[in-house]
Amino acid sequence: MSLLPKAFTVAVTSAVSHWFASRAPKSDSAKLNLRNVYIFFSREGMLFAVLLIITFIAGINYGNNLVLGLCFYLISIWLISFHVTFAHISGLQVRLLEVTMVEAGAPVWVTLQLNSESRQPRRQLLFSFEQPDKKIDQKTNKKANKKVKASADGHYSLLVTRLQGEHVIHLPVQTYNRGQLELPRLKIKTVYPLGIMRAWSYVYFSRTAWVYPKPEVFDWQDQYSTVSLEDLPLGGQYRQGQDDFERLDNYIEGESLARVSWGHVARGQGMFTKHFADPVGHEQTLDYADMPAAHHEQKLAQLAYGAMTLGQLGVPFKMRLANEAPSAAAMGEGDGFAQACLLRLAKAP
Repeated sequence: MSLLPKAFTVAVTSAVSHWFASRAPKSDSAKLNLRNVYIFFSREGMLFAVLLIITFIAGINYGNNLVLGLCFYLISIWLISFHVTFAHISGLQVRLLEVTMVEAGAPVWVTLQLNSESRQPRRQLLFSFEQPDKKIDQKTNKKANKKVKASADGHYSLLVTRLQGEHVIHLPVQTYNRGQLELPRLKIKTVYPLGIMRAWSYVYFSRTAWVYPKPEVFDWQDQYSTVSLEDLPLGGQYRQGQDDFERLDNYIEGESLARVSWGHVARGQGMFTKHFADPVGHEQTLDYADMPAAHHEQKLAQLAYGAMTLGQLGVPFKMRLANEAPSAAAMGEGDGFAQACLLRLAKAP
């Protein structure tokens, strides 16, 4: 019996959400209008409604014209508030500009452009993505946008105190798993000007976000030489993974001291200069089959770590996923190519 009310509540909530979604089709650009803007009494407005009922009953019961006059005066305030609050949110245009790609567990930041064609500025507009029972790391939030605040129900919202013309905002959406993320519905609400009425609207975006695996560090340099730089003989060759150190030569006066092997100097072996080879031709291959992890998601996480590391170092590399032919893996370098590899990992089955 105890499960019946809960099941009924879930069914009603689902039905209401479906009804809201049917009135606002998915799109990356939306304009709020009569079809998708809703208005009702706010929490404080419910007390105002009770006051209206009490004054009306008291005026009728006692035949007191002053009380009835007060009641009609309050009703006029309510009607004006109803009109102003609805008009304050209606006509607002929202457009999705950008969705970041992040690792699993980090918040995706969504960039929105707001446009108001009204001659009067809009005030006290609250924007939030509905994420029930989900929380975002406070430290990450404070670093990224100090204006984004967490409410008591776990939603993260941004209050725009004044909006006229175009305005760009950034909102977070928390992620948990790798793969494609469908953006939750965006809720826009206001209680301006008196707080009696609450007008709100929902926007459903068609664009999705991609979440790549959280990089997992692994000892991938075991497959390369692990000779210490300080143990190299004069003129010795060295190659460790993506490191492009090539040889040691006698120090020539006038050369940069930054290239001096101070380890040799400390041991009393003299001053030597470290020389680095041209990185062109030093290629690496990140192969799914070579990852030391046993599970699929861990292998993808290790590939993400390798792609990010090589991308930051500017070393040419290629990445081969499971069941891919060797010729299918393209060679590239830099952060741009690393981001493309991370997107492949996010889309991997």
